[in-house]
Amino acid sequence: MAKCLTYMWVRRAVSRLHKPFLVATALLVGTSALAQQKYPGIGRAVTPAEVKAWDIDVRPDFKGLPPGSGSVAIGQQIWEAKCESCHGTFGESNEVFTPIAGGTTKQDMETGRVASLRRSDFPQRSTLMKLSQLSSLWDYINRAMPWNAPKSLTTDQVYAVTAYILNLGDIIPSDFVLSDKNIAEVQSRLPNRNGLVTFMPMWDVRGKGDVTNTACMANCAREVTLSSTMPDHARNAHGNIAEQNRLVGAVRGADTTKPPPPVMASTREVPMAAPAPSKAVTGAELARKSTCVACHVANRKLVGPSYADIAKRYAGDSSAVAKLMDKVRKGGSGVWGVIPMPPHPELTDADIKMLVEWSLQGGK
Repeated sequence: MAKCLTYMWVRRAVSRLHKPFLVATALLVGTSALAQQKYPGIGRAVTPAEVKAWDIDVRPDFKGLPPGSGSVAIGQQIWEAKCESCHGTFGESNEVFTPIAGGTTKQDMETGRVASLRRSDFPQRSTLMKLSQLSSLWDYINRAMPWNAPKSLTTDQVYAVTAYILNLGDIIPSDFVLSDKNIAEVQSRLPNRNGLVTFMPMWDVRGKGDVTNTACMANCAREVTLSSTMPDHARNAHGNIAEQNRLVGAVRGADTTKPPPPVMASTREVPMAAPAPSKAVTGAELARKSTCVACHVANRKLVGPSYADIAKRYAGDSSAVAKLMDKVRKGGSGVWGVIPMPPHPELTDADIKMLVEWSLQGGK
């Protein structure tokens, strides 16, 4: 959750355009209806119910927040059942996920700025250290948690989980009931409520930009002469970048074992690389493509078991391939612990079989 704070700040900035955006959406619906008259049978108008289901964001001023309430006590029960497997019993987290609580003091709640954020020697920044808008925390839990079943919590459960997190940071007492009626009051207690700095040139179209230049509108160059390039022998000098990714998060990185895409001189743009084929060439490539490496590594337990442990447990089991194919397809928990593995219905049977057979070989 702490790793997704960047998303929170982006969502907050975008939410400032909430009303104009809804107006644009309404115009789009009307345009869609006119388009259907001219091109019958193509598409359909968005229904009010669909717009309502999609428009679930909560603004920093708490507009969009649904009515409801939840206690710290109920939040603890939900946390222990759905959250602690990834974030720890008290928000202290584990070796993969960064902590939710910690690093804040009563003095921070008085000043509205977390002093530890200015310390270069502080070991780990938590979610509550960086959180400046309580709406961001509520909104993120509502739309993205729990990890294996996002949007499955009821409104009251979201209030309860939010309350429990706030109690972990001593922001509210253990007998507190958080609701849409008192959430603005709780906002005034956040340790870092005054710590948000908005870079206006990036978010405000009315502000002055951070760079100035004159747009080329005439006699523009049609050819590009590259002044310097990386020599071919240096492109893969430090190993394949595609294999050097963080174990948690989206898997990115250029395949430096292959030449870069050509530069298109006519548009001065570098075309995007062709999409990867639906079927991976090896099990390792499929594991990266399916983000299995976010939870599994070769020789040590991460979120889930290592590939070496999987191979050891199912050694000599003739039914292992069928059992594990079903587990990958449907997901589940209980064999290796309480942390659930999400289902992978997007994978074909052939891909699942390749992935399972590679896993049973120790992920080599």
